[in-house]
Amino acid sequence: MLYFNKKYFLLTILIFLIEVVIALYINDDFIRPYVGDILVVLLLFCFFKTFLKFSVFSIALFVLFFSFFIEFLQYINIVQKLGLENSKTAKVVIGTSFSWIDLVCYFIGFITILIIEKYYPKKEHH
Repeated sequence: MLYFNKKYFLLTILIFLIEVVIALYINDDFIRPYVGDILVVLLLFCFFKTFLKFSVFSIALFVLFFSFFIEFLQYINIVQKLGLENSKTAKVVIGTSFSWIDLVCYFIGFITILIIEKYYPKKEHH
């Protein structure tokens, strides 16, 4: 089940760079909070598809549940409970504030993956 997919690897790098630009340079009320959350689902999907040869749906669903789980950890204030409130890394990776709208964004990211993977033209092997 392990392999390396160059296309998804390059997409992972591209989406990661976009996320970094959003995090560092965009401080608005739409792109950073909503588009960033949608893109993180695509980022995780591409990362896993780089190395795992599972179906699109399986990986997309795993990423959706993983994203929901991280949001749940925010809901129970896991960063504070673990004593990591002074760790900038923990606050960025796990997050510190639960939001129902984040769950909607993750679901939009999941649907986006399914649509792109269904309709994006695949190269035919001859």
